[in-house]
Amino acid sequence: MEYKDYYEVLGVPKTASAAEIKKAYRRLARELHPDRNPADASAEKRFKDVNEAQAVLLDPEKRKRYDELGANWQAYANADFSGAGASDWANFGGAPGGTRWTYRRVNADEVGGFSDFFREFFGGAGGQGFGGAGGQEAIYDFGDLGGLGARPQSRAPAADVRAEAELTLAEVARGAERMVDVGGRRLQVKIPAGVADGARIKLRGGGMSGNGTSGDLYLTVRVKPDPRFERVGADIRTELPISLEEALLGGEVAVPTPTGNVKLRVRPNTQNGQEIRLAGRGLPKRGGEKGDLLVRARVVLPKLDEAAREQFAAFVKAHPQPDPRTRVH
Repeated sequence: MEYKDYYEVLGVPKTASAAEIKKAYRRLARELHPDRNPADASAEKRFKDVNEAQAVLLDPEKRKRYDELGANWQAYANADFSGAGASDWANFGGAPGGTRWTYRRVNADEVGGFSDFFREFFGGAGGQGFGGAGGQEAIYDFGDLGGLGARPQSRAPAADVRAEAELTLAEVARGAERMVDVGGRRLQVKIPAGVADGARIKLRGGGMSGNGTSGDLYLTVRVKPDPRFERVGADIRTELPISLEEALLGGEVAVPTPTGNVKLRVRPNTQNGQEIRLAGRGLPKRGGEKGDLLVRARVVLPKLDEAAREQFAAFVKAHPQPDPRTRVH
């Protein structure tokens, strides 16, 4: 194995702190990830080198030996890495002289709509921020994973893991569950009803294991847009087309909600654009209450042929309407 300058690989000085190394590693890992560079052998090799470099430089003992031995690191690496633990998640490309690690894409159906774990961890689409609605960060902490049993440990540092879950508005209304693959562990995460877009769910101990501890799993919720509804906190707005007959005479019509249709009684003389409130038909709030469903009536006028227009003209002459453009003081 050829000698590699791990500091040069990561583009950091020899005095770089662990935080600086992590920052450089994540930037390069995103840039060189095989998903972004398909069939690019050069990028694949650099991706493996970057993972190998951070695995050494983030381990205090390995970094000390590397700094001391320099070009003789090859001999030490062949001896030292041969016993690397199978949970050393960072060594995707294989440790020198040791086990060759691989990564896999997680099937979307297998994990309930997630992108593969590595894309999410390295900051995939929508991964730049975790703020909740209105800029307020919402973190749902569901405790640790005490019931999962023993997990293999490694000398690599424990690390938090970040992933995303896409939910429909119907799932927001009912609550949902997602399966997340973290280093070979399949974790089931419950997502509470009424969760806001951008909210984070924290699962203590759900991250990567190392040095006898485990990081946490942070799952960011992304709510898919629904063209039928506009969400305002726990309230939802929708538009309901009604006929001229229903607007003038009233009637009972079906109106959609995220979880199915409900019956709405339209009162006689309902105006176009008039808003009707259905209390408790919105999304869940904390505490068990629900928001409201706000229905805006949109009157759809009929298309009349000549005979029908003559009949309607006779009707409106018999029942004249005040000029709607005249202001009432």
